[in-house]
This record gives sequence, structure tokens and C-alpha cells, in this order.
Amino acid sequence: MSLGVILVVEDDDAIRRGLADALSYSGYTTHHAPDGAAGLELILSTDADLVLLDIMMPKMDGLEVLAELRKVKPSQPVIFLTARGEEYDRVQGLKLGADDYIVKPFSIDELIARIEAVLRRSPGRPTSRATVTIAGREIDFERREAVLPGGVRRSFTERESEVLGFLASNAGRAVSRDELLQTVWGLDPRGTHTRTVDMTIARLRETLDDDPTSPSVIKTVRGKGYMLAMPDSDSATGGEA
Repeated sequence: MSLGVILVVEDDDAIRRGLADALSYSGYTTHHAPDGAAGLELILSTDADLVLLDIMMPKMDGLEVLAELRKVKPSQPVIFLTARGEEYDRVQGLKLGADDYIVKPFSIDELIARIEAVLRRSPGRPTSRATVTIAGREIDFERREAVLPGGVRRSFTERESEVLGFLASNAGRAVSRDELLQTVWGLDPRGTHTRTVDMTIARLRETLDDDPTSPSVIKTVRGKGYMLAMPDSDSATGGEA
């Protein structure tokens, strides 16, 4: 079973093939492109869990690719590959929304560790599938919308989509309010008193037409937190806190 889909956009043939082979050996499904323009087309047309993006490339450099990518896929995890370690490259990439960067030459072990770290903290990419069906609701994470039974369409805000995405990446497991607050909002839950998480869950239930007194999509597990039902199943258990 694949650990996820990774796109490699790198103009050096040897590096690109080496990365693709190493990632495949490590359990990932890979696709690759040899320049920035082809890379952008690949990224926009592929449902990927993460993109490895070189900075110095022909046709479009990595910074240009990322700027265009963020207009369409604002939550797509991206790690920059660069042969230059200058602070300017790092700062520009991070300002544009890169999740991390790694300076060539690097070891495969270091790269895999960085990939795993980015994927762990990326609620915007919950699964390798862009769409899942839960309790009769078809949820599209790319479009940030759900199709309810009867064909009614409802949209999510970006924050609501991030919460739903993180729950989806942990479907069947109770996720605590503190974990959601820390992972999605980036806040330290220690000493933080807020109902933001509960209010967001309430809005998601309303959007999904999920009865709060007996929810079938987002369940409340007493004393533990919230749990998303498994795809195509409402068998997860839990009661209202």
C-alpha cells in the first residue's frame, strides 16, 4: 500500500530519477517533471500528498511555480529543493507558502524525515484521495464543498476544511480539542481558554446536515474529543460530551 503520492519537479535528470527511485523504494508513489512549466501542469492536474520543488529550473523557476500553485491549491504541501543555501531563497520560499526546504546535497534519510514531518502537520491534505463519502455525504477537499443526500451542495471555509481534513486523516480515532487547536490553529493549548474548536465543529455539522444530537459524520467521544466516521460507514461510536 502506498504511503502517499509525491511529485518531483527537478530539471537535473540524474537527481530527478534518483529521487523518484528512492521514494518509490520507501513506499511512495511518485510522478515527476523536468522543468517548472511541466511541473506546474503536473501539480495542478494531480492529487498529490506532497511536492518536491527545485528552485533553479528552466521555463519557470520554483518560486514562480509555487506562486501560481498557491492560487489554486493553497494547502498543497511543498518542500523546496535548492542547491543554494542563501537566506534570500529560504525566506522567499517560506513567504510564498513553502512548508520546508532542503539544501543540496542531502541524504535520502534526511529528505524522508522532512517529508514525514511535513505530512504530519499538513491538515489540508487529509488523504491521498481528494473526495471521500461519509454517511452519504460526498466531501471534496479540493473544492472545499460537500454534496449532501438529495444533491444539495454546501461549501466550507478554509479553516473548516482544515479541521475536517485533519479529522479525515485520523478517521476512526478521537482527536482532542487541544490537538486540533495546536495542529490547525497553531496555538499552544496550555493556558488557552476558547470555544473556537467547538464552534467550528458546530458549523461543520450544520453545513453537513449532521444532527448534533445524534451525529453520523462528526461524532463527539465523551472525555476525548471529536471523531470523523470512517468513509462509507457510520459505524464509529461516541456520545455527546
